[in-house]
Amino acid sequence: MEQALIHKEKEEFKDAHWVLKNASAKQFYEFHLDMEDFPNIKIQNINGLEETGLRFENNIISGTPVINNMYHLEVQFYHTHDQKQAETKKIQLFVNADPKDLWKNIPSDKNAAFYKSEEDAFKGSFSDRKIVVASKRGRSHAHEGKFREDDFAVHALPSDWNIVSVSDGAGSAAMAREGSRLATVTINEFFSSQETVNKIEEYINHLYAVQASDENQSEAEQNIKNILSESVLHVYQRLEKAASENALSVSDLHATLIFTLLKKFSFGYVILSFGVGDCPINLINPDFSEVKLLNLMDVGEFGGGTRFITMKEIFNDQIASRFRITCIEDFAYLVLMTDGIYDAKFATENKLEDTDSWKTFFEDLAGNNDDHTKTDFINDEKIDEELLIWSDFWSRGNHDDRTLAIIY
Repeated sequence: MEQALIHKEKEEFKDAHWVLKNASAKQFYEFHLDMEDFPNIKIQNINGLEETGLRFENNIISGTPVINNMYHLEVQFYHTHDQKQAETKKIQLFVNADPKDLWKNIPSDKNAAFYKSEEDAFKGSFSDRKIVVASKRGRSHAHEGKFREDDFAVHALPSDWNIVSVSDGAGSAAMAREGSRLATVTINEFFSSQETVNKIEEYINHLYAVQASDENQSEAEQNIKNILSESVLHVYQRLEKAASENALSVSDLHATLIFTLLKKFSFGYVILSFGVGDCPINLINPDFSEVKLLNLMDVGEFGGGTRFITMKEIFNDQIASRFRITCIEDFAYLVLMTDGIYDAKFATENKLEDTDSWKTFFEDLAGNNDDHTKTDFINDEKIDEELLIWSDFWSRGNHDDRTLAIIY
């Protein structure tokens, strides 16, 4: 009777229908085998599990599978009253593919006109702060061997001014990669003139450093905006010239443009900013209690609101609304990004001034993400490499180029 009972319990265990939850390649997996109904059955081992990259211990299958596949496993077990006689039970484990592995990464053509590397990064000083920038080709472009359309430029200017510019080339424009490069380089070059920054400083002093009348302050603000307006018109003209020189239409160079000029004065940091397109500039105060958007965002339903620096229509009476003059005693971060980051991490414009959204964003940068990739702003010897790696995050439906610049 005892042997019959042992046999019966073994057969019941064999016949029990076990469905292991699916695993995903390159993601941690854990599954508890429920043995509550089989108190006299002990599992010794699971054959075939080593192929998956998982392990079995204390009735738990865990680990990180490497390759997607359907795995046929054999559970080796015995009855506690008949330990010498091991038997097997067959189960299956399905490991889903890592979505990243489904995307090709085809190099762009190095012999093509206006070749651009697939990624770029920069770290350095920025006034009395530091700056890190990472720009990475999106999966949608990599899958087809197309170019990274984003670009950026960082420069130290005369009289301790600094500038960072970021541009997102339009995917529909044939030579957008060159449009974004030219836009960032040209705007930075415009402000490399000692005469230009001297004029800006003169007007800034009237705004913040000297006792000036309201009329004089208003005039000083207008004069600064006039210089900024001249700078972006210069970019448009340079792009128009490049199009003509290369037998292109200026629309073939369609690109957004955002930039910030920054200098630390005795009375605080002065930040001059501009934006055309759907790329944000955000200023975060030291305790994350306030976040300011420092540019006008061109957003609209189905992307219909997007504007580019190559559109002559933006140079109208409303262009002054695109400029911001900000004076602040201190800040934690100044952030510029293209929509490849913004769409994935913020989704909507109203979250760009939401402090909780920004706290979550910087927690993500600190390693609170599925890939456990960390950008270390304290031990920052390799921060440019770290930010590039972080920029490869997975976000379903968001596979555009990604550029992120952070002054910290």
